[in-house]
Amino acid sequence: QVQLVESGGGLVQAGGSLRLSCAASGMSVRSYAMAWFRQAPGKEREFVAALSRSGGYPVLADSEKGRFTISKDIAKNTVYLQMNNLKPEDTGVYYCAADRSIIFSELSNANQYDYWGMGTQVTVSS
Repeated sequence: QVQLVESGGGLVQAGGSLRLSCAASGMSVRSYAMAWFRQAPGKEREFVAALSRSGGYPVLADSEKGRFTISKDIAKNTVYLQMNNLKPEDTGVYYCAADRSIIFSELSNANQYDYWGMGTQVTVSS
């Protein structure tokens, strides 16, 4: 059974940094597309970053380019989201997602992911 467990969220001031972790079990991050999504109160879940299934190619939302980095540690079966220069608009619940068959052009589409974690809260104060 696939399980994804996020950690690393918290309260940080604007300009600060956080590193989120997504520990996977029941699957290998080597052979799945992995992604991070964010949901702010009253808003839809939005794409943040992903690693493609084949080759682990990183894809970032435009607003995150230059600030966020997605990576994975195959030995630890964990995916990370390094977030720098955080802004208040980055506040939300961050979810880890995984899918084995998603195609590259659909990496930012939340509806295409089969597995989700419970999320971790990130709050950025101004």
